[in-house]
Amino acid sequence: MKRFATALGAVALLVTACSGGPQSGGDSKLTGGKIVLGVLNDQSAGYSALSGKNSVEAVKMAIEDFKAKYGDKAVTKDIEVVDADHQNKPDVANTKAAEFYDRDGVDVILDVPTSSAALKVADVAKAKKKLYFNIGAATTDLTGKSCNKYTFHYAYDTYMLANGTGKNATENGAKNWYIVYPNYAFGQDMERSFKAAVEKAGGHVVGEDAAPFPSDNFSTYLLKAPTLNPKPDVIGTMQAGADLVNLVKQYNEFKLRDKGVGLSVGLMFLTDIHSLTPAALAGTTYTDAWYWNFDAKNREWADKFKARTGSRPTFAHAANYSAATQYLEAVQAAGTDEADTIVAQLEGKKVDDFFLRNGEIRKADHRVLHDAYLAQVKQPEEVKEDWDYVKILKTIPAAEAFRAPSPDCQMSGA
Repeated sequence: MKRFATALGAVALLVTACSGGPQSGGDSKLTGGKIVLGVLNDQSAGYSALSGKNSVEAVKMAIEDFKAKYGDKAVTKDIEVVDADHQNKPDVANTKAAEFYDRDGVDVILDVPTSSAALKVADVAKAKKKLYFNIGAATTDLTGKSCNKYTFHYAYDTYMLANGTGKNATENGAKNWYIVYPNYAFGQDMERSFKAAVEKAGGHVVGEDAAPFPSDNFSTYLLKAPTLNPKPDVIGTMQAGADLVNLVKQYNEFKLRDKGVGLSVGLMFLTDIHSLTPAALAGTTYTDAWYWNFDAKNREWADKFKARTGSRPTFAHAANYSAATQYLEAVQAAGTDEADTIVAQLEGKKVDDFFLRNGEIRKADHRVLHDAYLAQVKQPEEVKEDWDYVKILKTIPAAEAFRAPSPDCQMSGA
């Protein structure tokens, strides 16, 4: 009898394994009987507009669409979102991430702008053996020396930005660069990536300075630029969010363009352009991970987002939706939220959703590959509707947009 029961059990397991996942919520094995997604980001300071509460809203949209898609066959209908403000402080991010996993039962953490904070969260994910999808931070260390089995780097990184903007601007005449970067992990990585891209394209970095982060005064660096010898063709600013807005305002006040010093932006979000207005940035090129009005598919989602938030989405908002969706799809296919099983579901997966065009979740380092875009801010007279500030000059194929796996990445768990 015992042998018969064992055989029946084996058959049942085989049927489950071949069915591609549970057929209803009753077949699933979920911690606490539910799925919990945690959004950890800046909700009160310089990066709150580009991600913040609207990233939380994007994740809620993903959950609603997932439930609508699967109905009664969803792995569960009990899916929650918790969120917290890490204030761009690594120690706060570290504490909040541990609380998410240990106290709130979070299965996956999403977003986490600010590279220094993201590296802390990656360490916590590794120690707790829980998933983390980085969206908002750019440091390549997440897929380099700090890579780990439970961390996926989703939307963009400094190599993608530098390989697009630095290479293109240098090849189009900006041979001499002066780089100003925020003095923390993101800025330091941006400086290294841009310097490498500029020099590879035949350019030269004539000066570089680390600025405090955050900061509202960049006059020291802007006034220094025209005095350098040789005079730089461009200032390469690696600031983001509110810091970028402040720097561009002062760049225009000092009329540096009239003095023969152009401006190249390392990282820019749609909300930055909205804050500064297209007139302040007209003609500026930069590398974008996604644009809301690129085609009808993007616009359809952007319309839904605007109806809920009142604004058009940045690429970070769209990527949070996409990452939440891919996580839920993996749990649906596996019938469990067990982290190692979900990692196996995701590794090597090909994806083609509205954010990830020609997407692949690379197994070697968990870099999420996808097409990127060389973008240019429109002249004011070209803007025909609110928020449509950009034209896409070129699609950078996924295979070219991101670097090859780094030998520094030794993929492992805890």
